[in-house]
Amino acid sequence: MRRFKDASALMACIGEDIGYSDWVEVDQAMINQFADATHDQQWIHVDPERAATSPFGSAIAHGFLTLSLMPHFLSSAILIESAVMGVNYGLNKVRFTAPVPVNSRLRAHFHLVDVTPVDNNGVQITWRCEIQREGGDRPVCVAESVVRSYA
Repeated sequence: MRRFKDASALMACIGEDIGYSDWVEVDQAMINQFADATHDQQWIHVDPERAATSPFGSAIAHGFLTLSLMPHFLSSAILIESAVMGVNYGLNKVRFTAPVPVNSRLRAHFHLVDVTPVDNNGVQITWRCEIQREGGDRPVCVAESVVRSYA
């Protein structure tokens, strides 16, 4: 985990690769829970037998499931010690560049794009995030995440 005392310490690192998150395994139970929560029951996600006959050879995670892991990845990779709260402000660019087969292990790599002061003693932070699959040859998701952190 990379620690920053406060927003000014983070600002000094704009343009740098900041670090990697912990690994998370995406198993069939997680995929099924996400399908239930989002009502996205497409067979490629929730029917392992049928999905085995697909071009992917197995069930795959929803792209939005992969993306929804971003807050966990961020909190396992970066800590701003002075922050009392952080909120998701949105996304700028998102691409799902490779499938996530069931039982894949994922982690995120963070690059600090920008830090801008905002009202109420906060900063808006833009992260370039590449979510990687263990053993994969390219990221499974590339996104620009925008969060606000308040001290």
